[in-house]
Amino acid sequence: MKVFLASTCLLPRYGGPAYSISRLAVALAQAGAQVGLWSADGSVLNTPVLAADAPVTRLGGSVLAALAQFRPDIVHDNGLWLGHNHRLAQRCQVLRLPRLVSTRGMLEPWARRHKKWKKDFAWFAYQRRDLATASALHATAGKEAENLAQLQLDVPVHVIPNGVDIPQGHSCSVPGDNIRTALFLGRLYPVKGLPLLIEAWSRVRPQGWHLVLAGPDEAGHRAELQALIARFGLQDTISFSGPVADEAKTNALFGAQLFVLPSHSESFGMAIAEALAHGLPVLTTTGVPWPDLTAQAIGWRTPVSVDGLAAGLAQATGRDAATLRAMGERGRAYVAAAFGWDHVARQFLATYAAIVAKSTALAGQTGKFH
Repeated sequence: MKVFLASTCLLPRYGGPAYSISRLAVALAQAGAQVGLWSADGSVLNTPVLAADAPVTRLGGSVLAALAQFRPDIVHDNGLWLGHNHRLAQRCQVLRLPRLVSTRGMLEPWARRHKKWKKDFAWFAYQRRDLATASALHATAGKEAENLAQLQLDVPVHVIPNGVDIPQGHSCSVPGDNIRTALFLGRLYPVKGLPLLIEAWSRVRPQGWHLVLAGPDEAGHRAELQALIARFGLQDTISFSGPVADEAKTNALFGAQLFVLPSHSESFGMAIAEALAHGLPVLTTTGVPWPDLTAQAIGWRTPVSVDGLAAGLAQATGRDAATLRAMGERGRAYVAAAFGWDHVARQFLATYAAIVAKSTALAGQTGKFH
């Protein structure tokens, strides 16, 4: 099967999707698919998140030119709202080419409210129609699928989680100065809830702990966070590390004792999967679809509020090193069993096959793109 996998950007600064889409492309190829990988900004041609010898076809140029060059059996688009998503939807409809759309949390309630007037305009101008003409939608968690169903698009929704690689090494080692690290790793952007975390940290002020905020700044949000840190007098206990990738990212995860993701909303929370894979217990919010953190005793979930995060921080930072380490090891074993990339790739290939079979049955061979 030939799969055309489309993304907005595949550079590290784009966050979780850059890694998960690149890794999915490789996993699909290793499972036997022919994969054409394309990004709207052209970063697919030189992204550091994809190995030079990755067994995928990197496609440059416009999305229409890439489609014509690769001639796929199915298109798997990732994301919404942008011009290339709309052009891809239109072209697939003209060619009667099956199209799966991963909404990537962009239709979650918080995301819809952010820049609401622009999204409302786009929704009624083209986005609703583009989704209604898709062969199927993809969600990474059950809650996202429920929210998609409420839109009444009359399109099947498939739930398949992101995968995660399990690195070699161990986490939760306490540095020689006995200062333990709580790590946030992701984009510095309002949806991540960092102002709530900073205020919660100011209330708890956990002794012997330092909070590191790692990731690229977006829309000048770092300046807002710095002002908040100064307001609460937390300059000595909260610091920024800037973007981290590759070895620096691995070192940051292995050097921490707790991972914190205070997001208002996430479709999956790839950063949580990566943190658990590195043996870190996780503190997050109910806006993130990881109920198994508490069910498996590998982390904490709190309300999306300062009070909730403060209570969670007090519990997590009050645990001794051995307890945190044991939670992290349980988390590592859990994601290794549930989120292996080979298993995820097989789920996608089965989904693609079902979509193509249904499309062929409905349209006949006249709809084949060759």
